[in-house]
Amino acid sequence: MVKPIIQVEDVSFTYPGAEDKVLNNANLTVNEGEFVAIIGGNGSGKTTLCKTFNGLIPKFYVGDFEGKVTVGNRDTSQFSVAELSQDIGYVYQDFENQIMRPTVLDDASFVPLNYGLADYKERGRWALDVTGLTAIANEFIWELSGGQKHLLAIAGVLAMKPKILIVDEPVAQLDPQHAEEVYRVLKKLNEQFGMTIIVIEHHAELIVEYCQSVVLMDMGRILWKEPVKIALSKVDELVSHNIYPPQITQAARLMVGEGGMAPELPITLEEGIAHFNTFSKITNTSRANKSEIHLKQDKKAIVNMEHVSLQFRNLKKQKKQVLNNINTTFFEGERIAIVGNNGAGKSSLIKLIAGIVKPHKGQVTVLNTSTTNATPERLGKYVSYVYQNPEEMFIEDSVKREIELFLKARKVKDYEVLVETILKDFALTDLKERDARLLSGGQKRRVSLAIGAAMQPSVILLDEPTANLDIATKKHVVHMLETLKEHVKTVIIATHDMQLVSEWATRIIVMHNGEIIADGNRQDIFHNQLVLQKAGLMMPQIVELSMKLGLPEPVYTVEDFCQQFTIIESEDKAYEYI
Repeated sequence: MVKPIIQVEDVSFTYPGAEDKVLNNANLTVNEGEFVAIIGGNGSGKTTLCKTFNGLIPKFYVGDFEGKVTVGNRDTSQFSVAELSQDIGYVYQDFENQIMRPTVLDDASFVPLNYGLADYKERGRWALDVTGLTAIANEFIWELSGGQKHLLAIAGVLAMKPKILIVDEPVAQLDPQHAEEVYRVLKKLNEQFGMTIIVIEHHAELIVEYCQSVVLMDMGRILWKEPVKIALSKVDELVSHNIYPPQITQAARLMVGEGGMAPELPITLEEGIAHFNTFSKITNTSRANKSEIHLKQDKKAIVNMEHVSLQFRNLKKQKKQVLNNINTTFFEGERIAIVGNNGAGKSSLIKLIAGIVKPHKGQVTVLNTSTTNATPERLGKYVSYVYQNPEEMFIEDSVKREIELFLKARKVKDYEVLVETILKDFALTDLKERDARLLSGGQKRRVSLAIGAAMQPSVILLDEPTANLDIATKKHVVHMLETLKEHVKTVIIATHDMQLVSEWATRIIVMHNGEIIADGNRQDIFHNQLVLQKAGLMMPQIVELSMKLGLPEPVYTVEDFCQQFTIIESEDKAYEYI
């Protein structure tokens, strides 16, 4: 028998000083034992809604609150956050802020200890066993990978054995392998322990594989709650809200054509293979190959790395090998993606190029300047490093002043003209007087890219440029990366976003355990299953589908995929392809 565990009735909420409601007459029922994904664009109210479940809103985050939230048989207005949190575990998007203690077991046991439970240590061990962290119970938290830290944050709330677990953006900063690991743990909790799981998620392929139902939010309203198959088949409606279903589903909807009826569409790879095998394929591969670029080796070398190794010492004074004997050259005009699992050495590699860290052995040169002897300030003439967290680059009180800062410090002549050009190219003119720290996630990313471009470097380095962004904002960042071509010679990104890699990069470098294990174009990498498996990578869904269907060449976008069949719609579409 279906039993409601969360009921939201006519809930509205407005933050202090804000004019618009972040929740607007929201109504929702979540049943006991469900695995629910909440989707919606940035600012739609997803996180705010979830914070009403454990009383954080309105008891911690105060504001104008109306309506009623019931969890189990309890009206949340009658109970404290501490009381509600015994039954509701919440893992935040910035999960590292929830890790409080020095060792793994200490942290997993911390919450039940603070509730005065005598069996707090046993609960911590149980939570580590469920999340697969028992083997590292005595390790220090600063020695963990990103994936291990995320699992520890989950273990920390699991130790209370809650009935409900809420996870905000479970895989935002994880490589595909660790993302699957986190979701397998959530599935285990749902199926074996009967826990109700609620995730705020942007990755449609993970929703398909693990979730049972989907809630769509927009402007603080809950538009609907549907089973996954029905929800993700609503392609036109989802895209109108800047949400993108799986690439297979988009392609199937496109083949139906505008105005065509498509009640349920394929949402998995297996369904996509069966569906598209009913269409006739074409043999002309010019469309698929036209975007593949093979750069000639007579291009000018921008960055050169010879026998480069990098070591750090941990708190136990033990040497940790981060990079080992790296040999590679980056050329003018390349768009390079450095990929690999968490801890592979991607960020360390680009920090070496920027001069932020120095090689333990070997030589790194940027335009024949050794980074070993050059200060980061000197290298700043050639190299711009854009941090994963844009706020680390913000100093001034307006977007315009942020972009001007480097140019004024270097006394660049007529810098005002360049600043206006940068503002226009990165769609920041209307935001130029705003404080960058108060902008949305996507806007902050645009500002950070603009700051990097304004330095007029030969090479720009970006660490996870699409991390923590929804799919619609990611698409805008991809456009911004294209804009960078007008301002810099070579662009290098370190990323987990394989869809971004497949659509944007002309060269892909795969790293594993501090070494380069593959270096080539898209076809070289995506055809090498051993490399993908070793590095914990997964090819984008549309690329894998094109291979499974035996198309003459792999394709990298929904648009290119649909062009491989005899039924081709007009160019005027109701939505963009990704």
